Amino acid sequence: MAKCWERRGCDDAMQANCPHAVDPDEKCPARCSYGQCYNETRDSTSDPALIFDPTIDRDAAAKESCVFCAFFLRNGPRIA
Repeated sequence: MAKCWERRGCDDAMQANCPHAVDPDEKCPARCSYGQCYNETRDSTSDPALIFDPTIDRDAAAKESCVFCAFFLRNGPRIA
């Protein structure tokens, strides 16, 4: 099962027409309504210790909003 930070938030038809989904390495921009997160685990943070933690693999996040989410920052993949 995909983790919340691995899913874009739009269906296959929308992804086929989305300029951001063409490149799998490009994150959904925070301004996209489908790039917003409505999961119960969503916890936006401004904690510098989390935001600037160099061990977090931010490339694993499909959405820009994930890189400011405490749930992702605490539970997401780490750089080896």
